[in-house]
Amino acid sequence: MRIDVLTLFPDMFREVLATSMPGRATASGAVKYQLHDLRDWTKDKHRTVDDRPFGGGPGMVMMCEPLCDAVHAVEAMETSPARRVLLTPQGEPLTQARVEELATEPRLLLIAGHYEGIDERVIDELNPLEISIGDYVVSGGELPAMVLIDALVRLLPGVLGHANSAAEDSFSTRDDSGRPLLDCPHFTRPRTWHDREVPDVLLSGDHGAIADWRRKQSVERTQRRRPDLLDQTPRPLDGRDRSKSRQPDGGIPAQGEQTGDGPGDSES
Repeated sequence: MRIDVLTLFPDMFREVLATSMPGRATASGAVKYQLHDLRDWTKDKHRTVDDRPFGGGPGMVMMCEPLCDAVHAVEAMETSPARRVLLTPQGEPLTQARVEELATEPRLLLIAGHYEGIDERVIDELNPLEISIGDYVVSGGELPAMVLIDALVRLLPGVLGHANSAAEDSFSTRDDSGRPLLDCPHFTRPRTWHDREVPDVLLSGDHGAIADWRRKQSVERTQRRRPDLLDQTPRPLDGRDRSKSRQPDGGIPAQGEQTGDGPGDSES
C-alpha cells in the first residue's frame, strides 16, 4: 500500500510514522508513506494557501487552487489511482468497518486541512471520501490522519505479531447478527494480584470453554459499556462519501481536517 499525505505540517508525521506499528509496517514493506507540503503548490512569494471567507466571519479558508493542483500533481507521481480521503469533522464517523475497507486499497491520498475550513468548491471538485474521527474539534487534519494511518496499517499482512490479533480486536469481533462487539477482558501473570484472581476458565486448558467465556464476556461488556453498538442494524458503508461513484465499498475478510485555528470547525 502507498499512503500519500497532503499537509501544511509534514514534520508532524515523521516520528509517528517511524514508530510502533506505522514504523513496523514500513520496515516490513507493507506500506510506503509519502509526505507532501501543500505550500509547494502555491504561486506567490508568501506561499499563501488561505484567504478570508466570503460573507465575513472568523478564521481563514483554504483556497481551491493550491489544493487542487497539489492533489493532481501527487496523484500523477505514480500510475496507480489514489483513493482520496479528506479528514473533516463534517465527514462520516470513522468505524472499524470503514478502516477494513480502506485497508484493501492499493493507494490512499489523505488530505489534512487546516484553518477555518476548505473552500467548498474544491471539495465538490475533488469528490473525496470525508471522514471524521469523532464529534469534537482539533486544530487540523494531521492528528486525524495519523489515527487513520495507524488503524489501517495494523491490518496489513505481516504487520502485527499474530495473524489473528486484528480480527479479535474491539469492533472487529461481531455477534451473530454482524454487530460489532468490544473485546473481552485479558489477563497475564501473576495469577493473583492485590487479592484479585485470574478467572479459572482461562487456566483450565479447555480451549472451547475459553472461547465461549471470551465470547460471553465480549457480549456482556458491549451491553454494559456500548449498548448503542447493539442497537444498530448493520448497514453498508455510505455516510458522506462523495466518491462512491469512483470506488465501490467493500470489506476485507476477517482473518483491523480539516480546519481550525479559529473558532469554527477544525478536525475531529
